[in-house]
Amino acid sequence: MAYNAVETITRKRDGHRLDDDQIRWLIDAYVRGDILPEQMSALAMAIYFQGLDDGELATWTSAMIASGDRQDFAGLSRVAVDKHSTGGVGDKITLPLAPLVAACGAAVPQLSGRGLGHTGGTLDKMESIRGWRATLTDDEMRVQLDRLGAVICAAGPGLVPADKLLYALRDVTGTVEAIPLICSSIMSKKIAEGAAGLVLDVKVGSGAFMKTPERARELASRMVGLGQGAGVRTVALLTNMDTPLGLTVGNALEVAESVEVLAGGGPADVVELTLTLAREMVALARLDVDPADVLASGKAMDTWRAMVTAQGGDPDAPLPVSRHTAVICATASGYVTRLDALSVGVASWRLGAGRTRQSDKVQAGAGVTLHAKPGDRVSAGQPIMTLHTDTPDRFADAQAALTDAVTIGPRAPAPTPLVLDRIG
Repeated sequence: MAYNAVETITRKRDGHRLDDDQIRWLIDAYVRGDILPEQMSALAMAIYFQGLDDGELATWTSAMIASGDRQDFAGLSRVAVDKHSTGGVGDKITLPLAPLVAACGAAVPQLSGRGLGHTGGTLDKMESIRGWRATLTDDEMRVQLDRLGAVICAAGPGLVPADKLLYALRDVTGTVEAIPLICSSIMSKKIAEGAAGLVLDVKVGSGAFMKTPERARELASRMVGLGQGAGVRTVALLTNMDTPLGLTVGNALEVAESVEVLAGGGPADVVELTLTLAREMVALARLDVDPADVLASGKAMDTWRAMVTAQGGDPDAPLPVSRHTAVICATASGYVTRLDALSVGVASWRLGAGRTRQSDKVQAGAGVTLHAKPGDRVSAGQPIMTLHTDTPDRFADAQAALTDAVTIGPRAPAPTPLVLDRIG
């Protein structure tokens, strides 16, 4: 049957289901350049409003996978398991998690991305380590996974090229938040990576794309369904992103905090989430080991150092430090009852830790150090944040983002759980 772009757009615009062959034709034609970007933009907006049912979404995702190469880790000496976070503020969990799960005996092929806007990117963090390189060949990645069990690197150009085109288009057409398009973007890449198991960390709250538990639960459920339907053992955790993770936001700052966790210290919330996700990944790999014991043994730190070194980095090199700092102090005495993740993320971005366009450069040392979080008692005039940047004219905009970021009250707030739900 012959299809055309306009008929496909109007069919979805009017709330009708797209045929499986129509979807496969559409993705293939778009990658080949036979469908104009403005036509795919119109279809993305139609999907934003009309959605895709589970059958459409499964076909859409498989068509995106078919647009490029697939990895196959079946020949490794370890079971490959992966983790994906939907992005947040201070979310450096991949850095301690990958070597920890590798030290438990699994293979962790962590294909990561760069930050955009207020959410940080794992590759930007790792590139603050002197000499570290993000680009590996498929053979280099397999050798490193077999030998060390962990790799953090950029996805190759052949992995789901349809997603690269669609992601760039969604970013400039107001359709980033469309749940079916988020699902297919994440899961096409994760299924194509070839891991046997996948843990999804779906962030919920002010600093996340999903602001409400209802939206996050829908996203998580649909991604788990896609993964399990493709034969990948998949679970999802909904985790709190109303408050930044840890005490640092910014690339080199977060690397330093991750190394603290691997050394047996670090903030309690970062340690808790690292161990929680590690236990899920180890269970999917069917390994009988407690990640807490492995972390305490120092083996995860050994794996981190070997992983960094294998990719050209120097784990002993000093991390970049910004030339200028500014301190924000508490305006009253009492308890911190709220610390808004989005505000802190935007401030870090404005200081130079993030980018507006993918081509922008980031400052490795820029960001925010937190000296107090919800539940902590503070006194008026006490430092609660330090801002870091190489360009001091950025301080005013960053401070403006933080105007209403902190609430101080007379009583400590009730503790908020870090993990809100588990799906799968």
